[in-house]
Amino acid sequence: MGWNTEGLHRRKLLLGGSIMSASLLMAGLASAATAATPSSAVTRAQAGDVVVKGVEFKKNDGITLAGNIYYPKGFNEGQKYPTIVVVHPGGGVKEQTAGLYAQKLAEEGFVTLAFDAAHQGASGGMPRFVDDPMKRVGDIYSAVDYLTSLPYVDAGRIGALGVCAGSGTTVKAAMTERRIKAIATVSAVDVGAATRKGWDGKAPESALIETLDAVAKQRSAEAAGAAPVYVNYVPKLGDTTAPRDLQEAADYYLTPRGQHPNSTNQMLMTSISTLASFTGFEGADTYLTQPVLLVAGSEAGSLWHSQELHATAASKDKELVIIDGATHMDLYDGEGATVAAKKLAPFFQTNL
Repeated sequence: MGWNTEGLHRRKLLLGGSIMSASLLMAGLASAATAATPSSAVTRAQAGDVVVKGVEFKKNDGITLAGNIYYPKGFNEGQKYPTIVVVHPGGGVKEQTAGLYAQKLAEEGFVTLAFDAAHQGASGGMPRFVDDPMKRVGDIYSAVDYLTSLPYVDAGRIGALGVCAGSGTTVKAAMTERRIKAIATVSAVDVGAATRKGWDGKAPESALIETLDAVAKQRSAEAAGAAPVYVNYVPKLGDTTAPRDLQEAADYYLTPRGQHPNSTNQMLMTSISTLASFTGFEGADTYLTQPVLLVAGSEAGSLWHSQELHATAASKDKELVIIDGATHMDLYDGEGATVAAKKLAPFFQTNL
């Protein structure tokens, strides 16, 4: 996609704390109306002992969501299986860390579903690159709807796993989606709190007002016919001014380590207002009664999210597992994900 930068001065958006960046760069202008929805590559594939099948299902607003279902070894469609829906990070897609965890849990005997959020990845929804956490909560409701319609899914044993920003939306959904019987998070982030308070939770919330003023002006401009503005989730490679976790996020999303063509590092600037208004963990002290497992790294700047949720969740069965020496991004792949998955599998086996 070519950027139309005419009339736009490139400048920093000083964000008191965005989902993935302390300072988002206005990347340019483009017409969302012409942005194409990419297709999902997987129709059916084998990954070790796990079979992966591409699927589609509808939201109640008519948007088609694209997903991949992972089937365990020896899968028999005539049997009923405990099933886990895996929710990807902000700006991510189902083929990245969400798909990795879906595969690892399928290897342990679960049916798993990783899917792209509406307006992102291979899922439908216009304009493209919207990030509205409450809409993502609705995506999870629809994913559970879909799973309950499958004859091999045990509707009484459905769990949910959220990674990074996917944790905040998963927790929010699980509070009111009682068909979710167990919840786990990896490198949890309540994207609303991160937007208001910064990546490390220490920024003054008033610092966000200037950015929200800029968003308001952009919304008015788009209402008058201006092209939308996109910002980046993660900083450029080599940006040492960003927090350590976010520098490592750039290494994951912008290099072959985790890069995927459907994960474009673009978000509509106007999404910042919906991120700022989201309260992912609010109500957890009353409504989050299911068993909860929180896995986070001891060196993660985002650790405060997991600690706060562990302290407030109403669940009588809750555990915070801190992996010594791990950063936020260490749990996305490699040895960190292997260690995390070894904690997740017995949790779901016990509680589903």
